[in-house]
Amino acid sequence: MIVTLTGASGFIGRALAERLAAAGHQVQPFSLRSPQALKVCDALIHLAGEPIAQRWTPEAKRRIRESRIEGTRRLIGALPAPPRVFICSSAVGFYGSRGDEVLTEASAPGTGFLAELCVEWERAADEAYALGTRVVKLRTGMVLGPRGGALQKMLPAFRLGAGGRLGSGRQWMPWIHLDDLLRLIEFALGHDGVSGPLNAVVQNPVTNREFTAALAHALRRPAVVAMPAFLLKILFGEMACVLLDSQRAIPRAALDAGFEFRHPELGPALQDVLRSNR
Repeated sequence: MIVTLTGASGFIGRALAERLAAAGHQVQPFSLRSPQALKVCDALIHLAGEPIAQRWTPEAKRRIRESRIEGTRRLIGALPAPPRVFICSSAVGFYGSRGDEVLTEASAPGTGFLAELCVEWERAADEAYALGTRVVKLRTGMVLGPRGGALQKMLPAFRLGAGGRLGSGRQWMPWIHLDDLLRLIEFALGHDGVSGPLNAVVQNPVTNREFTAALAHALRRPAVVAMPAFLLKILFGEMACVLLDSQRAIPRAALDAGFEFRHPELGPALQDVLRSNR
């Protein structure tokens, strides 16, 4: 299969490109910032976008929206021929902050900048349906993997014994091991019955308090330096909602399609990632 991939130099994109190439696929990296023309492909995987993890100034919000919504539309509009499948990144931020409510792909969107962004982002991806292309929208949670992602930003503090819960710690944190995310993308590529939103998270979300305890246990360090919500809001502004919002999302669509997770439990998943980091 010929696969065009945006975001190929990112944390997930690098690993995905290597995995697809090892499986015998021809991977064509593509940059939206490059003047190069899009080539004909069997599948288009769109992971690129302005980082969410930055202070959400009006200018930053403009860049985030431009890169994801308009970038997705431009990408679809530049296709020389319709691919069989278009897999577009999205996020569990689609659901907003929903407390203890169990969230599946059928759940309604939430409110706030990130939720509204995801709604418009997915709407832009849906424009590929008009080409006769199957569309898959990955609502990704926190990705646990070596050499990148949110976990790598947490590790220095936790290794020093300076980690701790964020806010109340009661907010749900949907997560997925990088290996399972890559396998889920491969699964979506090869299964014509997989279409629409796909929660890219394991079936066992944890609260922030539980995640903090599991990571501290895996590192054999204490984790008692809690970060109050008001301080996070001072440090990060509106973007603090990414750390404090609660999304108890489960992968109903993936499980119904027959996908099996290799790393469904947090403790063993963290141990596996930490071994890979050494």
